[in-house]
Amino acid sequence: MERSSSITKKNDGDDADKNLSEQLVGSEEKEESVEKIFESREVPPWQKQLTFRAFIVSFVLAVLFTFIVMKLNLTTGIIPSLNVSAGLLGFFFVKTWTKFLEKSGLLKQPFTRQENTVIQTCVVAASGIAFSGGFGSYLFGMSEVVAKQSTEANDALDIKNPSLAWMIGFLFVVSFLGLFSVLPLRKIMIIDFKLIYPSGTATAHLINSFHTPQGAKLAKKQVRALGKFFSFSFLWGFFQWFFTAGDDCGFVNFPTFGLKAYENKFYFDFSATYVGVGMICPYIINISLLVGAILSWGIMWPLIEQRKGDWYSAEYPSSSLHGLQGYKVFIAIAMILGDGIYNFFKVLGRTLFGMYHQLRNRNVLPVGSQSSPSPPALSYDDQRRTQLFLKDRIPMWLAIVGYVTIAIVSAATLPHIFAPLKWYYIVIIYIFAPTLAFCNAYGCGLTDWSLASTYGKLAIFVIGAWAGAGHGGVLAGLAACGVMMNIVSTASDLTQDFKTGYMTLASPRSMFVSQVIGTAMGCVISPCVFWLFYKAFSDLGVPGSQYSAPYALVYRNMAILGVEGFSALPKHCLTLCYIFFVAAAVINGIRDAVGPKWAKFIPLPMAMAIPFYLGGYFTIDMCVGSLILFIWEKIDKVKADAFGPAVASGLICGDGIWTLPSSVLALAGVKPPICMKFLSRKANARVDTFLGS
Repeated sequence: MERSSSITKKNDGDDADKNLSEQLVGSEEKEESVEKIFESREVPPWQKQLTFRAFIVSFVLAVLFTFIVMKLNLTTGIIPSLNVSAGLLGFFFVKTWTKFLEKSGLLKQPFTRQENTVIQTCVVAASGIAFSGGFGSYLFGMSEVVAKQSTEANDALDIKNPSLAWMIGFLFVVSFLGLFSVLPLRKIMIIDFKLIYPSGTATAHLINSFHTPQGAKLAKKQVRALGKFFSFSFLWGFFQWFFTAGDDCGFVNFPTFGLKAYENKFYFDFSATYVGVGMICPYIINISLLVGAILSWGIMWPLIEQRKGDWYSAEYPSSSLHGLQGYKVFIAIAMILGDGIYNFFKVLGRTLFGMYHQLRNRNVLPVGSQSSPSPPALSYDDQRRTQLFLKDRIPMWLAIVGYVTIAIVSAATLPHIFAPLKWYYIVIIYIFAPTLAFCNAYGCGLTDWSLASTYGKLAIFVIGAWAGAGHGGVLAGLAACGVMMNIVSTASDLTQDFKTGYMTLASPRSMFVSQVIGTAMGCVISPCVFWLFYKAFSDLGVPGSQYSAPYALVYRNMAILGVEGFSALPKHCLTLCYIFFVAAAVINGIRDAVGPKWAKFIPLPMAMAIPFYLGGYFTIDMCVGSLILFIWEKIDKVKADAFGPAVASGLICGDGIWTLPSSVLALAGVKPPICMKFLSRKANARVDTFLGS
């Protein structure tokens, strides 16, 4: 599932980051002032914050994290926040570098928290392209592999097969607009409105704590823990590879709860990645996934399958959207849309309400001052941060010229990449995009939710319907989704980074340059990594394969739905879609009505929707991760809070980077030597009889 709603909203997974940062800066917050701790350290000018070593480390980590995000994109799509890992590994690598140079007498510039912020910003910007680039959703949904899984809209006008050249070109012309769209509003967002940006604030606390003596010691211990579990996870992936010589072979197909449960997608597949993801995600996410898996694969699909021949023709194969697969895909889409639309209006409402109060309060005189409109006195921290944040101004003309120039180039270029996407569709998107980018950035500052995928889905339906079924509307809708998602996603990411930079005294100029360089890295790294997967695994995107890219089909079917309507759905499917669409909105309404105390016991509809299509196997892994963390917290909560995210990151990173050598082995034609399969007693007897004959 896509990142912004993979863990329901983009940053639900950041709760783990917040817990860790609270633990790390617990003592810091008791101090009178954070900035007084760093008062004796000179803040380097913005040019010196952008060091060669920072971008070398950023590039290495960007490749690592892109492999991780790409693997998650192409398997289940649940992508946790990697901010902690980026900040932690960036600190470790550069600190090691500077220690070595210091001992040899060659150190010219010490490692600062501003440089650490630049690394974290660059890495997250680069790996974020693996999400917003749509390699597991809209972009791969254009391909012939995915189109063949549906009988509708699979003619040449609606198909665009992946190619390294056009993917890199597409990302370069759409990924930078979001940066320029909110650039003029940075002072309003950070200084005037004082938006919280919880994830950006948590990341800043984390980086600040690393650069205190106590924080540096803890960071070293965390890196050691991450390294141990990275090694274990990598070696475990290597060990498993030996047993995967054929289809359905290996530990990944272990029938943990029996063969009947295995047929219904309930088994533990020994994935270190998803155990790690489960440790990072909040408990409610994992419980919601499990509830969704039980409701769908445990109850609904077996019952609907019994109606074969009545509700849908028995002639259709299991993968046909006219059969059981149609219920799985479209009911999941209905829940995703119900949740997304509810939260869109919720965040929009909070955004408008917040802006109204911000603007109204600017005209209210402070109490006790009838003559002076001056604001209340700022704390030392705020004074220091505001002074440096406003010092390195980015000219307004740069933002306007940058946006208009890129928009013109994009409108001229994209129709050559996607013929059905006319230039005037793109112009209309770019007229409305800055407003939507502002709404997304402002809403993210209030709630920590990025609704990039919701705006992308809106573009699918609007542009797809405008283009029409006979004029490549499906391809136009998917391409428009990519344009919109990239703009609003990078806009909220940049403002989040400005908040982090504000709190670590990193210059807005260095933040912007770092984001631009990171985005440029991502525009090359992400397509290359995807291309490696595409060439190495011949069954990429095929249902039931190791890398099935499930959300590519979901996004394509959204586009088909927007262009061609509901006529192709199997019997009663539309009724069930309506029910689950409304149910998703109602459940969200109940969660908001009962308040945080009770909401943590009510499942999240977006998370429930994921296993409707995929099955429950990965939810078992994630629940195991939750169970490990829960037991650890009961035994030693302080250590669990401090080291849990590091251990989880090690599990995710090790298993994720194993995909690089496994892809190279596949491309080289090197096959595993053993196939480990699990058979029932009767099937085994038949095999023995056959072999004996």
